[in-house]
Amino acid sequence: MGLRLLVMKFGGSCLTDGDSILRAAELVRDAFNRGDGIVAVVSAMKGVTDRLLNMVEGSLRGEDVREEIESLRADHVEATRRAVGDVEVRGEVERIVTTTISELERVLTAIGYLEEVTPRSRDYILSFGERLSTPILWGAIRSQGLKASWMTGGEAGIVTDSNFGEARPLMENTRLRVEAKLKPLLEKGIIPVVTGFIGEDLDRVVTTLGRGGSDYTATLIGEVLGADEIYLWTDVEGLMTADPRIVPEARIIEEISFEEAVEMAVFGAKRMHPRALVPAMRAGIPVVIKSLRRPEVRGTRITGEVKIGEGVVKAVTLVRGVGLLNVQGLRMIGMPGVAGRVCQLLGRKGINIFMISQSVSEANISLMISKDRLYQAESLIENALLGTGLISDVYVEEDVCVVAVVGAGMRGTPGVAARVFKAVASRGINVRMIAQGSSELNISFVVKEEDGEEAVRAIHQEFNLSGKT
Repeated sequence: MGLRLLVMKFGGSCLTDGDSILRAAELVRDAFNRGDGIVAVVSAMKGVTDRLLNMVEGSLRGEDVREEIESLRADHVEATRRAVGDVEVRGEVERIVTTTISELERVLTAIGYLEEVTPRSRDYILSFGERLSTPILWGAIRSQGLKASWMTGGEAGIVTDSNFGEARPLMENTRLRVEAKLKPLLEKGIIPVVTGFIGEDLDRVVTTLGRGGSDYTATLIGEVLGADEIYLWTDVEGLMTADPRIVPEARIIEEISFEEAVEMAVFGAKRMHPRALVPAMRAGIPVVIKSLRRPEVRGTRITGEVKIGEGVVKAVTLVRGVGLLNVQGLRMIGMPGVAGRVCQLLGRKGINIFMISQSVSEANISLMISKDRLYQAESLIENALLGTGLISDVYVEEDVCVVAVVGAGMRGTPGVAARVFKAVASRGINVRMIAQGSSELNISFVVKEEDGEEAVRAIHQEFNLSGKT
């Protein structure tokens, strides 16, 4: 199995063409030649999942999507020709790509005739992105002179429930199947090349793991196999103290705890879903985020160790695409269960609440939710509660954003919140809403959208996150 066992996940953001797939194969080769056992987990190539979604919508509208399908085929054939050097292997990969594209075309044609797509069939269509990219990396690895075997996540042993679009792994089944499938390959020096994002339920029906699904596949496999490290190869050089487009002097965070990384993931850092870190946290396996384009850069290493001495604040992030829903009413004062009813109404419709704040008078509840569900949420609350006399007004604010300040060093350190809000106030920025959990790892607050970037810069400077002396 090698000196160490590494799980290497290659994200779609860095798999842009055949050249990038070839770079991924070379990284696998170099690690294998150092004596490491490798499992490669592969995302769809950049933009392909969105293209598949657009094809589904086009088919539902009765549009002819054959041109888009042909474009997808041509892109993957071209990637194959650039990534796979061995002529015989290249031909094999091209046949797989062509067969897979033909299958996709048949499914989309059926949707066009039926004028209907179910969650199950949508998952099946979205699985094609990874089913096209993974054989190409498999071929590129074989062209490097290595033995490899490619398979879908379901074939590798990822077993889930049947919650299509956001399937949850069934860990006992997954553990048994992944060990039975992958361990014998690793013991023979064969590199498993596995589709990310995809699993299958107990009836062998294709499911997808939702946002962050490829990261999740990698950490699940890493946990089951007892990997030494999990590498998430992407287009960024690691987690950063802030978005460099907002703060040019932002720097890479070289080491961070799982707790802090989860807080950053919740707020969109590296587009990583927090649940993807859970298997690695359970097993105590370090996760390393690195750039495929600049592998020499150390990147960010996420471990169970909390290092407070590096500063009370680790990062400050800005979250757009959210809105504020305000519920008011004097009759809410002293009335148990109003907040629960509001949250229950939204929860039944699958509307997630990012932040919640209620004044001590109990006359106002403010909720932060995704902007695209804002007016649906407003209508739900109005229809359910306005006529009861409990509330007097429901209104929304679209032009807001969330600033999140993250750092384990804030825990138990007096005056951090005062410094945060003094820095923001010094720039003439008004804070609309504040939330801080008992963990003290995160201070989140709401400002006008036009003030968000300036608030980030103010906090970054206040805590000297650029490290300048």
